[in-house]
Amino acid sequence: MEVIQKYNEDELVMMLQRQDQQAFSYLYDNYAPALNGVIFRLVSDKTLSEDILQEVFVKIWNNFSSYDKSKGRLFTWMMNLTRNLTIDTLRSKGYKKQNKISGDENSVNNLQDTNSGMDKFDAMGIRKQLSNLKPDQRIVIDLAYFNGFTQDEIAKEIGIPLGTVKTRMRTAILELRKMLQYT
Repeated sequence: MEVIQKYNEDELVMMLQRQDQQAFSYLYDNYAPALNGVIFRLVSDKTLSEDILQEVFVKIWNNFSSYDKSKGRLFTWMMNLTRNLTIDTLRSKGYKKQNKISGDENSVNNLQDTNSGMDKFDAMGIRKQLSNLKPDQRIVIDLAYFNGFTQDEIAKEIGIPLGTVKTRMRTAILELRKMLQYT
């Protein structure tokens, strides 16, 4: 029988700072489905989503020294890194060019079950917990993490000041953290 190792966040961070490969494997096994769900939600392409996920984990491995636990939790840092890398990919000239080339010729082949990405993301229970947030908090989280909006774009989209967006997002993240600790 295989013994499954579990780490708390502090242990995991310390091991990753030492570039421990076992800790990195644990990180991948436990966080890849959630991160891939975020990516898939933004790109809706399984192959591209998997490519970006691989880039995300390479970036995590190579840049782990830039993680500062005083600025937020490990998962939040990885989510932001994932979202930013995905958005950068979508905005890149190479992606836009490739998208134009393959646009119509592959349209029939690109039909996919969109639930698969959400099921993977919901393995963390976050989607379910979002429904417990206040509507004003839920919308900023949804726009930021599931639709790839920046805080400035959210402010413009829903017509509220940037400071209000930041406050709602911070409050929502704190509420989600509480909810996830008790599930």
